[in-house]
Amino acid sequence: MPRFKENDLPKSKITATSLQKATVIFKYSGNHKWKFYVGLIFLLLTGGTALAFPKLMGMLVDCVKNNDHVMANNIALGLVLILFLQSFFSFFRLSLFVNFTENTLANLRLSLYSNLVKLPMSFFSQKRVGELNSRISSDITQIQDTLTSTIAEFLRQFILIIGGVILLANESFKLTLLMLSVVPLVAVAAVVFGRFIRKYSKKVQDQVAESQVIVEETMQGISIVKAFANEWYEIARYDGKIRDIVKLAIIGGKYRGYFASFIIFCLFGSIVAVVWYGVQLSISGEMSVGQLITFVLYSTFVGASFGGIAELYAQIQKAIGATERVFELLEEDPEKINSREAKEQQKINGDVSFKDVTFSYPSRKEIKVLKGVNFTAKFGQKIAIVGPSGVGKSTIASLLLRFYDIDAGKIEIDGKNIYDFDLETLRGNMSIVPQDVILFGGTIKENIAYGKPNATQDEIELAAKQANALNFINGFPEKMETIVGERGIKLSGGQRQRIAIARALLKNPRILILDEATSSLDSESEKLVQEALEILMEGRTSIIIAHRLSTIRSADQILVLDNGIITEQGTHQELLALENGLYKNLSNLQFSNS
Repeated sequence: MPRFKENDLPKSKITATSLQKATVIFKYSGNHKWKFYVGLIFLLLTGGTALAFPKLMGMLVDCVKNNDHVMANNIALGLVLILFLQSFFSFFRLSLFVNFTENTLANLRLSLYSNLVKLPMSFFSQKRVGELNSRISSDITQIQDTLTSTIAEFLRQFILIIGGVILLANESFKLTLLMLSVVPLVAVAAVVFGRFIRKYSKKVQDQVAESQVIVEETMQGISIVKAFANEWYEIARYDGKIRDIVKLAIIGGKYRGYFASFIIFCLFGSIVAVVWYGVQLSISGEMSVGQLITFVLYSTFVGASFGGIAELYAQIQKAIGATERVFELLEEDPEKINSREAKEQQKINGDVSFKDVTFSYPSRKEIKVLKGVNFTAKFGQKIAIVGPSGVGKSTIASLLLRFYDIDAGKIEIDGKNIYDFDLETLRGNMSIVPQDVILFGGTIKENIAYGKPNATQDEIELAAKQANALNFINGFPEKMETIVGERGIKLSGGQRQRIAIARALLKNPRILILDEATSSLDSESEKLVQEALEILMEGRTSIIIAHRLSTIRSADQILVLDNGIITEQGTHQELLALENGLYKNLSNLQFSNS
């Protein structure tokens, strides 16, 4: 069976009504759609056999009046057969719907995750991780429950209502009119209450997503929480949020309770009325006892189905809300980047040029972070960018990686506009060693190999050696197979930094970005990391964002960035020669305090 490919997933914008949005999910079933339709056939057969049961029960009771043992035996065998067929049809109905649902949701999860990881940095700067996790977990679980059982049960109850009403009318038209006198009330109540339930269910799901954000943030920053002894604060924050969830859920529960009470009273009241009127008709000879039994059973079927269908309708409303939120993420425009590894990586030379670049972050359009920045870095040069905190040094690195789009000006690589490169080529030729190194929760080997997933063991070990990391790696009992823990928590800052350098070395980039790579290290770790960085910078263009000026004395060119503008430019010695220069002042401050 061919595998469902991510490229085959629907990409069109979803602009129809809520129900139409919900049905778009069926496009993700791929070649499993037939299972849903075959499951519907078994669903119809299940409903049909269920409707035959009351009729045969009534005929069985009438055998008493006719004193017919043979007919009674045949009908009893027929009832056993009906029960067997129902069990058979129910098994295939359920297994087919589960098979269809799991395969469909696997494709939906793949599409959602693929779209998420390809969304631009501007999206992630405005969203919280816990909220996105909730979309992938709780909302899809809600859809899963609905597709697996709720829709099938809703359709089954609908079949029982329609078929039951037709068969009721066949038994006694008068009784059927009495039975149906309550239906308009139930239908109106279902619509009205369904809207209330959907509104509160959606609010509860949003609040649950927000509570997950608190858990996510607390777990990620647990060391800070404990360092400040703020466990009580986090508990209070989470407690406040879950209290809000409880309040909303209770209100929604009250509405469902009112709905259920109303339906129970109407339906069971109507059954009492039907039985009473049926007894009157039987006494007058208009229908047999068996027909009355048949009618009561059908009435019970129809009544129970009306009662159950309202709750199922509410669950489907919840699922539609969850589906809308999932598709909101799928509608976000991803970056134009492939979902599979490129077979061949086009190499660039590595000349970098910023020409009158102006930029402000999408979330803070009124604040210009860069104001007409100009500089050139030739291949093999080391270009350092210094300046006070918050002046836009790291922003230059983000723009070079095309995390954000510039407002004005031009960024060129090898004389070609940065936007003329596809993202695989651009980012495939760059590496970044950040100040706050992010490691994944696997092994040291896996984290180094992230720079080149198909690297050999020898290549990984060579990169680790060049990064001054092999000694401490071999000091662990599991060596390269040592688990680093979430975000590399089991390693020291210097060790994490050297793993990041090994990762960058393995990638062998043409352009290297060092974003304050040694600013948070102690002297011994800084020395080892600095040695590894010198090896890493050889034979490639290096953009060094520096806090410690001692690490950039050998740079070919130092750019001093202040208030979004490059105010000074030159070598270390040239900048020290400038009277009242910002670089000279920064240098005097650092070295007088060291």
